[in-house]
Amino acid sequence: MSSAPLPNRPVPRPGVLDIEAYVPGKSQGGAGVKVHKLSANETPLGPSPKAVAAFQSANALELYPDGSSLKLRETIAGAYGLDPARIVCGTGSDELLMLTASAFAGPGDEVLFSQHGFLVYRIAALAAGATPVVAPEKDYRTDVDALLAAVTERTRVVFLANPNNPTGTYIPFDEVRRLQRGLPPNVLLALDAAYAEYVRRNDYEAGIELVATCSNVVMLRTFSKIYGLAALRVGWLYGPAEVVDAINRIRGAFNVSAPGLAAAAAAVEDTAHVEAAIAHNETWLPWLTEKLTALGLTVTPSVTNFLLVHFPDVEGRTAKDADAFLSARGLILRRVDSYGLPGALRLTIGTEEANRLLVEVLAEFLGKVGAGDGA
Repeated sequence: MSSAPLPNRPVPRPGVLDIEAYVPGKSQGGAGVKVHKLSANETPLGPSPKAVAAFQSANALELYPDGSSLKLRETIAGAYGLDPARIVCGTGSDELLMLTASAFAGPGDEVLFSQHGFLVYRIAALAAGATPVVAPEKDYRTDVDALLAAVTERTRVVFLANPNNPTGTYIPFDEVRRLQRGLPPNVLLALDAAYAEYVRRNDYEAGIELVATCSNVVMLRTFSKIYGLAALRVGWLYGPAEVVDAINRIRGAFNVSAPGLAAAAAAVEDTAHVEAAIAHNETWLPWLTEKLTALGLTVTPSVTNFLLVHFPDVEGRTAKDADAFLSARGLILRRVDSYGLPGALRLTIGTEEANRLLVEVLAEFLGKVGAGDGA
């Protein structure tokens, strides 16, 4: 009996080398200028002082953290009225997305998401050995009918970012419920609600109600955005007991650091700081939308702390040209070519100083100096 010769070096399993590594937004601007990083959707208010104090107090670095994240789970549960046993914490929501795909999909299975969905969904699918499947969107918005049409007998997980990154759009609760009802019961719907705290719409629900009433839905949240703890990498997932049990079986035993656990718990309890971040966003999101539209740019309507800004396909005025011009002035936005959006830049709502400077510099770039003036 003959067999194929063994390779002369370790070889990754099929699919791993098909993964395009996630590339974060750049942080560097032109030489000698103040940098305003508006590329990573970080809060301009920074973390809660109470979270900083908790982080600094968690200084027993020789000790392992609580592998069950009990205090943080209980704090989250108290804030939202949840069962702490149905919460699992992770190294940001990214780890939990990866664990969800790994626990419920594998070779021969499919993982489904929308056209401009978060890049980690494709990475998570391929890392699990599954096939990523993409459903088209309408006007940069998730199309429930397109998602349902793409479901096959091989579909195991559907990732839905609501609101979506990088578009900033959302679908109302009725549409999310329609999606869940249209899925086979063995398909897990993973609702990625990383930006839920920013949404001020009456028809929006992050997913808590669906998780409470359905056996095939999980919701994921993060402390990297409105809570300002991106450096600590903390996230959480709320789901049915069976799903949480499966994820707990494959996650790292001590996957969240002790300082991260302490800071996140304190951040949840500091509701005043969260309200201040919401108020800042409520002021500057519409202001930037109005000013950029007045410059002749197309801005996708957003409910988040960022905007997708579209540039003309005209030499010298493209998104690539704008990115270079802005970067030289210290304004760092996010290129979104990897999302299939080469004609746009993603803009995080920044400080007042950054927001006003951005409009001034873009007016200069577009040859409309003075158009950015005004309160």
